[in-house]
Amino acid sequence: MGEGSARGAGEDAVRRVGERVRMLRRERGLTLEGLAGRSGVSRAMISKVERGEKVPTLVVAARLAEGLGVSLSELAGERERRRVVVVRREERMTMRDPRTGFERQLLSPGFGGRGVEFIRNVIPEGSTSGEFPPHRPGVEEYLVVERGRLLAVLGGAEHLLGEGDALYFAADVPHRFDNAGEGECSYYLVIDSRGAQAAGREP
Repeated sequence: MGEGSARGAGEDAVRRVGERVRMLRRERGLTLEGLAGRSGVSRAMISKVERGEKVPTLVVAARLAEGLGVSLSELAGERERRRVVVVRREERMTMRDPRTGFERQLLSPGFGGRGVEFIRNVIPEGSTSGEFPPHRPGVEEYLVVERGRLLAVLGGAEHLLGEGDALYFAADVPHRFDNAGEGECSYYLVIDSRGAQAAGREP
């Protein structure tokens, strides 16, 4: 597959977000108003996303995923499960916030029910990821800085990280990541939702 075709596949995956939001919302018996109440995203915005009239920012997509009880990877991923999946560098599904330039590259396939996401994030100089909403209790995040300096703001507490530094946190608090240095900052992130899934199965 050529680079242009691969990039097109990634863009198609982003466009599928609206279709997935509608499908998952209906599977859960939620109205537009119901999902708006659970996600904090307006009914009008959800309607535009579902119709493909608006591509959600990363923060809006994260809020919709949380309201639907799925990961961001699942929201934009595929339903078919396979034992081995190779994700070529040029085929990564990439979501980019046009306002901040924050970029999220999904390295793991978006199968439902896996509970673990592997993501590479890139923040331009002087920019931010924007604030992500709290995840469900039991969701944990692990990150390591690949390049640059990263300021992690977790529920109001600040943690400054340099290249090679790692961080773990319980992700049931609002969280934001800022580029705190010169040049681009990139970091790898693992989101583990298995604890939340196990809690949801308890009687």
